[in-house]
Amino acid sequence: MSTSTAGADRLPIADGRTVLREAQRAIGRRWRQLALLVVVLVAAATAGLVSPLALGSIVDAVGSGLRSGDASFVWRLGAVMAGAIVVGAVLTAAGVVAASVLFERMLAVLRERMVEAAFALPQSRVERAGTGDLISRAGDDVAEVSRAIPSVVPAVAGSLFTIAVTVVGMAVIDVWYAVALLVVVPVHIVSLRWYLRQAPGVYAAERAAMADRAQHLLDSLRGLESVRAFGLGPHHVSRIAAVSWSVVRWTMRARGIQNALYARLNLGELLGMAGVLVVGFVLVAQGAGSIGGTTAAMLLFLRLFGPINQLLFVVDELQSALASLGRIVGVITAAPSGGLAAAPPGSPSPAQVGLHLEAVSHSYVDGHPVLTGIDLAVRPGETVAIVGASGAGKSTLAAIAAGVHEPASGAVRRSGAVVLVTQEVHVFDSTLRENLTLTRPGATDAELLTALHRVGAERLVSRLTRGLSEPIGASGATLTPAEAQQLALARVLLADPPIVILDEATAEAGSADAGRLEHAAAVVGSGRTVLVIAHRLSQAAAADRVILMERGRIEEQGTHADLLAAGHRYARLWAAWSRA
Repeated sequence: MSTSTAGADRLPIADGRTVLREAQRAIGRRWRQLALLVVVLVAAATAGLVSPLALGSIVDAVGSGLRSGDASFVWRLGAVMAGAIVVGAVLTAAGVVAASVLFERMLAVLRERMVEAAFALPQSRVERAGTGDLISRAGDDVAEVSRAIPSVVPAVAGSLFTIAVTVVGMAVIDVWYAVALLVVVPVHIVSLRWYLRQAPGVYAAERAAMADRAQHLLDSLRGLESVRAFGLGPHHVSRIAAVSWSVVRWTMRARGIQNALYARLNLGELLGMAGVLVVGFVLVAQGAGSIGGTTAAMLLFLRLFGPINQLLFVVDELQSALASLGRIVGVITAAPSGGLAAAPPGSPSPAQVGLHLEAVSHSYVDGHPVLTGIDLAVRPGETVAIVGASGAGKSTLAAIAAGVHEPASGAVRRSGAVVLVTQEVHVFDSTLRENLTLTRPGATDAELLTALHRVGAERLVSRLTRGLSEPIGASGATLTPAEAQQLALARVLLADPPIVILDEATAEAGSADAGRLEHAAAVVGSGRTVLVIAHRLSQAAAADRVILMERGRIEEQGTHADLLAAGHRYARLWAAWSRA
């Protein structure tokens, strides 16, 4: 796959060949529909030839002295023209609808695959690119392609077939009329080549500017409380205004390129009409053609130039849509560069491994290691607590163990699905039931209530008037930090993963709730492989094994009792915590 990036950390932008390949995959088994669409569009274009040819015949008939008794000839041609117009309109409408449906389905497949790929991206990769870039692709770019489909797809498909069929029709009248069209071709080629040199970069820059605008808006909205508290509103408004004007500048530049293209197309239309008239004059003067033939040729040319203009007009919209498609497909093809290391031949099976980190090192900035040479094996069913000072690398270790981040070096093996619970719990703006069933869609109300009961959330259910049907989140009932953690732990029970990683999952609880949350965490970890980033040393004391980290390295490990008996750093931490 060949890709380009708008910035060093941006998600990739797929090239045309990759976009075409992914579009073919998205069409899937709908090739019969595509073949039928081609047949319909060719038939519609052919029906459009009838009226110009019939009018040319009428002109010749009148010019040769049509007698009153032969008026039925005109009526018959009129009936044929009317029938052809109706048939052409019906077929064109059917083709437009079929094309829109086919390509909307293709876009739906691409959109679903993009979202699926976005969820599979390492969090660190998304953070480096900026969530605004990803949201812009899922929002602005998908909307741009969706807007283009109803106009671009029918225009491109219908115009190409109409142009081909019409040129054949002009050649049938006289090959010189088809040759006269050659005067238009250089104008269109030069215009299109100029446009294709100018437009793609402008549209790519416009999309990138939109991503910057989305990122600045997200930063301001997410930090709204801090912005208000420190009086940073004017600063953020000026930043948003600056990136918004950048979008405006690129948009206006794109419109200037459009207008220049339209001027060139008007020149081509003038030259084409002049060419057909000159050829017609010469043929009629030499007796090699008729006025009716010239009339038919001119009508066909006028009919031809409509699709040509339409095709070239939508090239502008097509370029914008293709730029957006490149950004959408770029997410799909942005597979993680590392991922989980495969177990080498002869190594233990995943069921025997549990959770195993081998020689894991990581850094967010080159030259500043966060983890160095971590070797850690958590046996199936074992609970291991990680303790250490702030900045020791505990949360980074948890994120790598869970697969949120990829290690810069080393390997991670897991025995199965992993659920990570941090102190930052998201409560979706939905009902309590829907907040729980997202981890087990088919769970019954009885199972949901049991999970809540096991994590000690009875008071949460009892205070909600409508129980599981009560809306919670931004527009519903507000949960306390402890209740939000209970909700997160209940989700873990419903998901029933073999491995659970708790990254200070009880840190937000006050002293009154700490005991309940620690008990809930113990219930969740029962019978599972558990890695706990301990906020309180009481959690470490209850673990099967304790790991003490300092400066990204494992300094001590053993049971709580063994480490106390050793009298080193962990023992001093325990003594200080006990006195507090």
